[in-house]
Amino acid sequence: MSTTAFWMMLITQVTVTVITAYFFVKVLRAPAKEESDSYEDNDPK
Repeated sequence: MSTTAFWMMLITQVTVTVITAYFFVKVLRAPAKEESDSYEDNDPK
């Protein structure tokens, strides 16, 4: 493997890992969405 190919592979893997980690943390820090009770729709009104 040439030096250029090694650096291209390393930069690509680091970039993908950083982007994945960024969005993973973004999802974990997002406020919880208020979900309605699924049985609430079946209750008589």
